[in-house]
Amino acid sequence: MQILSDGEWAQLKAALDVARSGTGRPLGEERKTVEAIIWRQRNGAKWRAVPAEFGPWWKGAQLHIRWSRAGVWERVFAILRDAGQPELDEVFLDGTNVRAHHKTAGAKGGRTCMPLAARVGATAQRLARSATRKPARSALP
Repeated sequence: MQILSDGEWAQLKAALDVARSGTGRPLGEERKTVEAIIWRQRNGAKWRAVPAEFGPWWKGAQLHIRWSRAGVWERVFAILRDAGQPELDEVFLDGTNVRAHHKTAGAKGGRTCMPLAARVGATAQRLARSATRKPARSALP
C-alpha cells in the first residue's frame, strides 16, 4: 500500500532532511514509517490498527511521538508552506472526531450550588448556635 506518490515523497523527504538536520540517526524504512503515520492520521485509527504493510505499528507511534516532542513536524510544515507546497484551501473539522469528556454525557450530577446569600445565612446561623451551646457534662458518681 502506497500513500504518497514518488513526487510527493521526494518533496516530503527533502523537507524532513532539512527539519531533522543533525538530529538522530537515519531511519532504515523511513518512507514506510512516515506513510504509516499519515495512514493513521487520515483514518483516525488506533496505532495497533495500522496495516502490517507499513511495518511494526510501534515504530510509527514512537517516531510520531518523538518528532512531535522535538518539533520536527512544525518545521516540516513551515518548510513546505514557505515553498508553497501545501494547498490548504479549506480545512474542515468533523464533529465525529471531537471527543467529549466521559463525564459530560448524562444528567446533571454532583452537589447543587447554594446561592451566596443563602450560604452566608446558613453559616451565620450555625456559628450563632454553636456559640450559645454549653458543653454537656456528665455528673460525677
